[in-house]
Amino acid sequence: MSVPPRAVQLNEANAFLKEHPEVLFVDLLIADMNGVVRGKRIERTSLHKVYEKGINLPASLFALDINGSTVESTGLGLDIGDADRICFPIPNTLSNEPWQKRPTAQLLMTMHELEGEPFFADPREVLRRVVQKFDELGLTICAAFELEFYLIDQENVNGRPQPPRSPISGKRPHSTQVYLIDDLDEYADCLQDILEGAKEQGIPADAIVKESAPAQFEVNLHYVADALKACDYAVLLKRLVKNIAYDHEMDSTFMAKPYPGQAGNGLHVHISLVDKDGNNIFASEDPEQNEALRHALGGVLETMPASMAFLCPNVNSYRRFGAQFYVPNAPSWGLDNRTVALRVPTGAPEAVRIEHRVAGADANPYLMMAAILAGIHHGLTNKIEPGPPIEGNSYEQLEQSLPNNLRDALRELDDNEVLARYIDPKYIDIFVACKESELAEFEHSISDLEYNWYLHTV
Repeated sequence: MSVPPRAVQLNEANAFLKEHPEVLFVDLLIADMNGVVRGKRIERTSLHKVYEKGINLPASLFALDINGSTVESTGLGLDIGDADRICFPIPNTLSNEPWQKRPTAQLLMTMHELEGEPFFADPREVLRRVVQKFDELGLTICAAFELEFYLIDQENVNGRPQPPRSPISGKRPHSTQVYLIDDLDEYADCLQDILEGAKEQGIPADAIVKESAPAQFEVNLHYVADALKACDYAVLLKRLVKNIAYDHEMDSTFMAKPYPGQAGNGLHVHISLVDKDGNNIFASEDPEQNEALRHALGGVLETMPASMAFLCPNVNSYRRFGAQFYVPNAPSWGLDNRTVALRVPTGAPEAVRIEHRVAGADANPYLMMAAILAGIHHGLTNKIEPGPPIEGNSYEQLEQSLPNNLRDALRELDDNEVLARYIDPKYIDIFVACKESELAEFEHSISDLEYNWYLHTV
């Protein structure tokens, strides 16, 4: 077995600590199956040791359910003695945490076997293996996420969220007007601190827009020529938003559907592919005639039903879907059409790309990206045609055909031979086991609505 090279040289740690003598602690972060960031906090004096030798964390970190409990049916818990693996730093992710009262930095990590090989159940490694297939084709993946979230009050009402009071007017917002500048003004200090915090952490966020629900916003990230880095930024951005909101005496949520009757939180991603000469292979005056683009679309459409468990990984995820909220429920594509699953923006020819519009903000960005790229690679290498683009309102032309609940989505994933060629079947088994465990617990609970309907009625 080869020993993994140190993720970065010690001079990265030396330079950072020299530039930031005030830093007392460093948070070592790793994203689990649900995209939840976990890890350890160390003193600054231990940072060099982390770069030299890594840190130990249990493999069961990647077998945790949404409540942080180990799902033993994955085989990563007691079956292996809850054994440790070793985690190494990810290059260029060492940065300050601007919300901390005591100066603290953060560093993203990735897990390896003790002998040095990357650990198969780390979602970042799941994605890396798919990206390698594009490296073999001489193609570079360019990607950018658009991440939606709600600001919510720190006090719930009967266990339900509510919009926070405006720091300016003291009123709770009720506006559903998308892109309304006045609503940005109501929370300007918090939103500006998010953008400034992103800049300080090297996260390429350049814009926040008001979305179509009270206190709902979207952060746009810049295109980067690195699919793994794009996902790193999305994970770190969620953590930043949550902590900055808390500093402003608010909470935030990336839950797919926090409010009945309001828009859910989506996670759109824009993807293009660049060849060795730096040319976007999707570029075209007439995108319909671009063979590479068509085949990429065809592959993603074909694998979309099996990808749904990665795109929409929770019970609540499937409450987002509906025509009034621009969430597509059938595999479809179109030119500059926001009612379809895959939108191809029709701007400058060199900027032609695929916008994937299905996933919720509760998705793990690494797993979501791995599933989408698997579809693109499958389409390119098998020359899959997507059919004609949808013109006009897709909801009036196509019936719902994507899985509309988690159980069906897990069955589609578990049975799919194409995704199993890109994502280790052992990992698919672990993912399905975790999600089936959550689903079983959910289905055994009794909701307030059931009591209201049945307790004194039947």
